[in-house]
Amino acid sequence: MNKKTIENIELKNKRVIVRVDFNVPLDENQNITDDTRIVESLPTINKIIADGGKAILMSHLGRPKGKVNLKYSLKPAAARLSELINKEVKFAPDCIGDETKKIVNSLQSGDVLLLENLRFYDNEEKNDPEFAKKLSELGDVYVNDAFGSAHRAHASTEGITKYISIAVAGLLMEKELNYLGQAVTNPKRPYCAILGGAKISGKIDVINNLFGKVDTLIIGGGMAFTFYKAKGYEIGSSLLEEEKVELAKEILKKAETSKIKFILPVDVVVANEFKNESPSQVVAVDKMPADKMGLDIGPETIKLFSSEIMKSNTIVWNGPMGVFEFDNFEKGTFAIAEALVDATSKGAITVVGGGDSAAAIAKAGLEKKVSHVSTGGGASLEFLEGKILPGVAALNNK
Repeated sequence: MNKKTIENIELKNKRVIVRVDFNVPLDENQNITDDTRIVESLPTINKIIADGGKAILMSHLGRPKGKVNLKYSLKPAAARLSELINKEVKFAPDCIGDETKKIVNSLQSGDVLLLENLRFYDNEEKNDPEFAKKLSELGDVYVNDAFGSAHRAHASTEGITKYISIAVAGLLMEKELNYLGQAVTNPKRPYCAILGGAKISGKIDVINNLFGKVDTLIIGGGMAFTFYKAKGYEIGSSLLEEEKVELAKEILKKAETSKIKFILPVDVVVANEFKNESPSQVVAVDKMPADKMGLDIGPETIKLFSSEIMKSNTIVWNGPMGVFEFDNFEKGTFAIAEALVDATSKGAITVVGGGDSAAAIAKAGLEKKVSHVSTGGGASLEFLEGKILPGVAALNNK
């Protein structure tokens, strides 16, 4: 990684404004149901405290659409962070303004402050220069530790760097870029990528970019049915992107002439309807009944995919193999997670893209047994596409 990090700068007595990703899920009583993103930010926050800096944290939460909506307040995140670091976390009722400045100016070395939701202002997502400038006035140095938002050029991720000369990566950002960067630019071979999820459309650029890089490309999940349709198979009422069938044909043709192994499922678990309790059966992919829908990969596919994973030294996984949210159709996704754990234990580098893949491996209770689980779904996808992430590009080079 050619960007400076928090390790390269002096923090003592400095106001360190940090873009974190505290976009955590809340239940109807404002209780945090998964604190992973807060936990992942702890190394950076603890370093600022230990080095005698003043940590001023900013984040978005949910989609309040540019208006104050206390349903999306970051107050619960401040309370949870306080428990995790065993120290008071002050909370500012706004992310800019005189009152917030006053709170920032009262901070002592080692103090931690969390600002209220950035997206209570639509200026944040618009990357409004005036708003970015107001945020910059709260800090002497800027740290971006929010990989999950690094693919967006927002005021707190990109605009602010125009007004603070010292702009560096946090420890989580560094970890994300190191693991994903290694997988993309210098993988230990054989290199295997597994793509799942509902749609091809969100993964086209990733597929095209990976064609020139991987040794094996495995496709699972709902997106596989568009490929089957392209092959002329019956897919019943399975998920289909009709407008992407021609594109799927092109990808299949490209796969035939390329040196990479391009692998689709060989059997699927089908059901009558999209329900956990729906009776299911396993069928070969070219023998699918017209009145059924595919909801998971089958046992032969699990064996095939797992075998390919075990032959690989770098594995990147983005997207579930089936409807893992339904307990009866989680087997394929969990089997891939288990294969990644086995590969990791034998020395492979295993990287799980954020979003649904991260949720799936967490549901399986295996997130600590792979090399790295990304905190950014969209950002990790764009990184795999070979795109430059604005929030990373804006940081100081080494």
